[in-house]
Order: sequence, then structure tokens, then C-alpha cells
Amino acid sequence: MSLHPVATVAGAPVAVEEVDAAEARLRSGPHAAALPARGTSEGRQLRRWLTQLLVTERVVAAELAARGLSVGDAPTEAELLPDVTARLEIGSVAAAALADPRARALFVDVTVAVRVSDRQVADYHARNPLRFAAASPDGHGWRAPSCVEPPLAQVHSAVAEHLRAAARRRAFRLWLDERRADLVQLAAGYEHPGDPRQPDNTHRH
Repeated sequence: MSLHPVATVAGAPVAVEEVDAAEARLRSGPHAAALPARGTSEGRQLRRWLTQLLVTERVVAAELAARGLSVGDAPTEAELLPDVTARLEIGSVAAAALADPRARALFVDVTVAVRVSDRQVADYHARNPLRFAAASPDGHGWRAPSCVEPPLAQVHSAVAEHLRAAARRRAFRLWLDERRADLVQLAAGYEHPGDPRQPDNTHRH
């Protein structure tokens, strides 16, 4: 094992060989041609992202054990991340972590108390009156979006479910960010990809 870990999680080292192995799996996979070349700025950013995945896996495992959780009743990945918007909301690292049922069980535990109010539901419906309007036949065998605003009572549960799902994703992302900040120390060269202090970060304002 390398004497110079890329990170520590609660004091336990993450070896550079683990990043090497994760990168090798990607580069031998079906999307290898889309990956940046080794040794480039983008290639280093890929390794930083893989480091984030590895430390997140360790944080998840530690929290699952500390909370005594079981993965038996974990929801499916599609239930928590039903579309591209949901994945963008939660961020690429957390979205990748939720492929693991351990992370999904932790998601449920962390976000179980998240609620949305009737006022939030009503305000959302007022701003997006047709968002949950039922589609109707258009006479040509297709179904077209309705132009008639449904009453709030008719769509209240759908709006509430939509808002609570988004609120739970946000709560989990923030919680995960906090736990990583508490438990993870990153070595030079393996900073977070979005850290403006590292030289390969190209997201400038």
C-alpha cells in the first residue's frame, strides 16, 4: 500500500492504488473512449472525482454501521433518482453513491423527517398550475397536455410528493457534504474537483 494516501476518512487512509483501480475499471469499460487522457488537466479531475466517490463510500459505510441500519428495505435507485433533473439536483457524487443500497438506506434514515407544508404545496401549484394537469386524448391517438388548470385538491398529493422528494435530495446532499467535511482529509493533488484553490479547476467566475 502507498505510504502517501490520497485521503483519510476518520483517520483511515485511502490508498492511491484504490484510485488507480477505480480508474482502470472505467478505462476498461464501455465508455472508455469518452474519458479524458491520463496526465491532462481533465484526467487529473477525473481522479479527483473518483477520490470523492471512494471517500463517500467510506463515509456511507461508517454511518450505516453507526446507525445500525439494514439495506433490506432500501428503496430502488429509480425511486430516489427518477430522472436527470433529480441527479443534477443531488450532484454527481451523491447520485453515484446512491447506486449502492447502503447509501439508499442511509438516505431514508437521514431524510425521514423531511416534510413540506400545505403552504409550500399551494404556492408551488400557483406558480406551476399545469405541472400536474392530466394529459387528455387529442383525437389522433395521442395524449396532449391539458390546458385546464386542475384544482389544488385534485393534485395536492402529487405536488406534495414532488416537493418532498426534492427536499429530501437536498437534505441528503447537505448532510453528506457536512459529514465529508467532518471526516475526510484530502491530500494535495486530490482536492475536490470544484475546489477553486486547485490548479485544474476551470470553473471560474
